[in-house]
Amino acid sequence: MSLFDTRVPAVVLRTDRNPFHHGTLGAVRSLGRAGVDVHVVADCAGSPVRASRYLSELHTPPPPGASPAEIAVTLCRVAARIARPAVLIPMDDACAVAVGRARAELAHSFLLPDQPDGLAELVADKAELAAACASLDVPHPETVVPDGAAEAARAAWRLGLPVVAKWSRPWLVPPGGGLRSTVLVRSAREAGELYGRAEEAGSRLLLQAFLPPGPDRDWFFHGYADRTGAVRAGGPGRKTRARPRGAGLTAVGRWTPNPEVRALAERVVAELGYRGVLDLDFRRCGTTGRYHLLDFNPRPGAQFRLFADTAGLDVVRALHLDLTHRPLPQGAPRPGRAFVVENYAPLSALRPAGVGRGGRELAWHARDDRAPGRALWALWGRHVSARLRDRVHRADARPDAAAPARARVVRQASAPAADRTGASGRPEEGHADRPDPDRAGSH
Repeated sequence: MSLFDTRVPAVVLRTDRNPFHHGTLGAVRSLGRAGVDVHVVADCAGSPVRASRYLSELHTPPPPGASPAEIAVTLCRVAARIARPAVLIPMDDACAVAVGRARAELAHSFLLPDQPDGLAELVADKAELAAACASLDVPHPETVVPDGAAEAARAAWRLGLPVVAKWSRPWLVPPGGGLRSTVLVRSAREAGELYGRAEEAGSRLLLQAFLPPGPDRDWFFHGYADRTGAVRAGGPGRKTRARPRGAGLTAVGRWTPNPEVRALAERVVAELGYRGVLDLDFRRCGTTGRYHLLDFNPRPGAQFRLFADTAGLDVVRALHLDLTHRPLPQGAPRPGRAFVVENYAPLSALRPAGVGRGGRELAWHARDDRAPGRALWALWGRHVSARLRDRVHRADARPDAAAPARARVVRQASAPAADRTGASGRPEEGHADRPDPDRAGSH
């Protein structure tokens, strides 16, 4: 008898247009292998995801930049087509926020965690998260939300340049406008000028003290908070390779026991009363050793399959089992298990997996689902070629103009000023949320 109630399908929802979002494929495979019908509401044109044997049906997604109300309308249309209750899995912050706002409307057609009203939106908002961390006495980068360009410039000087600048609601940043959700600014003037684009960005600008990356400093924690609030499945992991190097999404991750990270994650979840899947980012201060909560993503991270235990339980499976009132199997952690994203870390993918206790999983290639892996390289090659042509075209269009200075982009921010005392090291270029493969979900 299956552990899962296979009468209940799953709906995977994503508005991010990145065709190489490997977390979507992870969700399709995880539940599809368990016998669950998996429907995907996302733009999968030109994506390896559409080739998966475990995909039951693709549905037309909301239009780019859709409002929460438009996302809810799309979901109601999908629910009418499926015609039975389904477990809903938002895969990006915009969808998590939209589902939270429309919970009462969607509860008739979808099974959802009993999340406190507005909590998903609160933790996804970078400014609100900073305030929540302060109230909970959770280490977090010192943060200033300026109310004018002059104050932004003064705050940059006070925090100590360079500083991290973030838009509080990055899912509202319009694509193609030259804005990035997170940038490392190196002058007070740049901070003031960036403030002037707040209306274009759609949310508040915040400035944070910068904590440099370094070996063994970037950590993440994935988990599922069940109906009782207990954190199940998932665990702490460490980035061993990132794209871009130093502060980007996880190209190679490893399941690494860390009681301090786990205890901090569980405390945050308990004090907020959070329910559902979560993906947290931490950075350890090289001076004090404290772990600082940098991001709280109210949905699965792209590399959630790293944390598949000896019973096969991951956060997506835990969600389905819990919402269908099925018991969660008691598996053991698999420390040392690795997860590799082949198009971001091809050499790591080509190395032998080894015979370690944890094993290894590739994002795209799987023996029981070969088509996405075969499709990946042709699609990725076309994508890279198109980007190179675009860069050449832009350079040719400005033959006499000097290349504009480009802000260095970082995935993660930092620590309070006291934690930066004595910190050294040159900031690494990092990751910006944008509609391309460098925005592959959480990490």
